[in-house]
Amino acid sequence: MCVYIEPRNSPNVCSSENPPLATMAAKLPSLLLLLVLFYNLSAVYSIGVNYGTVADNLASPSEVAAFIKDKTIFDRVKIFDTNPDIINAFANTGIGLTVTVVNLDIPKLVHPNEAINWVATNIVPFYQKTKINYICVGNEITMSGISDLIVNLVPAMKAIHAALQAAGINDIKVTTPHPFNIMASSSPPSSGKFAMEFEQSLLIPMLQFHRETNSPNFLLFGENEGAHDQATGLTYTNMFDAMVDSVYSAMKSAGFGDVSLVVAETGWSSVGDSVRGIGMEEAKLYNANLIKHITSGKGTPLMPGKPLETYIFALFNENQKPGPSEQNFGLLKPDFSPSTSRVVYEEASKRRNLRQPRIQFAMQPLEGEKTWCVPKRGAPIASLQLNLDFACATGVDCTSIQKGGDCSIPYSVWSHASYAMNSYYQSHGRTMESCDFKNTGRVTTINPSDGNIYISDNFKL
Repeated sequence: MCVYIEPRNSPNVCSSENPPLATMAAKLPSLLLLLVLFYNLSAVYSIGVNYGTVADNLASPSEVAAFIKDKTIFDRVKIFDTNPDIINAFANTGIGLTVTVVNLDIPKLVHPNEAINWVATNIVPFYQKTKINYICVGNEITMSGISDLIVNLVPAMKAIHAALQAAGINDIKVTTPHPFNIMASSSPPSSGKFAMEFEQSLLIPMLQFHRETNSPNFLLFGENEGAHDQATGLTYTNMFDAMVDSVYSAMKSAGFGDVSLVVAETGWSSVGDSVRGIGMEEAKLYNANLIKHITSGKGTPLMPGKPLETYIFALFNENQKPGPSEQNFGLLKPDFSPSTSRVVYEEASKRRNLRQPRIQFAMQPLEGEKTWCVPKRGAPIASLQLNLDFACATGVDCTSIQKGGDCSIPYSVWSHASYAMNSYYQSHGRTMESCDFKNTGRVTTINPSDGNIYISDNFKL
């Protein structure tokens, strides 16, 4: 669930002091978005970043992708459109990507054929190589006041989900961000509730969709008061935790307390009103304390010890946004030098050590050793069919697995995908990346045809 906080300042995330939350409310980050996930996170912590491009002086997408992969702590990125150059740039990086449907496309996407065409154009061509995690359908629709967008939002989300399923894509989740006008209260955190005008007509159907599809929901929310929550007996030392817990409480009140929360955007401008705490020093302190708080694994008062995946807003300063404050949320300047945080560099090697096992295959072959690419145990048949189609469409000679071919027996998706995946791997440098196949392939040093590996629906290693 994504949450925007409009006041432009914020308290220290890891402050040891206990100021009243009413005072904190005057010092909030400009953007704090919470992404609610309906599944458990496997990583101890995960930090992402929002990559905006409202600027005329940024590096190319390929340079940005390489920089994020090699030089920063981030293992996931959120963009605000479906720019093919950016999506392509993150191919084979292992970095998770969130893409966005523009608001004006929502009404037409309720039609199944339009949704199928959108997925075919914006997702399918990149799916095999770029790790797309989420599709955001529009942005802040309830704030727009446009009834045509509001009424068609959930139907469009359902249509895109159905189009993904029809394309054999089961691991990309569909969501949408909301502004704070869908929240009725958030102070104290345990009293968080959704506004009645949206709860039954929009949010309950949407939350039910998310529960059914195991997908995230985005929400925007606002101020919160009081350092001590009398209902729970918990004390809040920063607004970050208070906002997270207020959304959790609203979800629980609506009957969806089984969700997990992920912070999709939180940031601080380095240029603004110094009297209100908006400036370079405050931005540096906020980002440093935020990362320290998230990587500590402490969770929040209502969710102690729970991993909290978090996305920072934003990667770069963007010189074509309106006003100096909006232009200066970047952690980095366009030349990649630090703007408000060196922590992304200082923590990079540590973060990569955590990231590596999550994108590394089970076996790293020795140099010069013979290797083959085979499906991972439990890989979905639908994913293997996509692997088969992809390999055969990109230069692999698949005549041997066609009916009557030398390798057509056994005649199953698993066997044919195994042949195609290995052929692709052998002809593309025998690298770990060329056996990735959206994390459904693995490299082995055992010849799959020698009897030790059975390439069948129940193959054995």
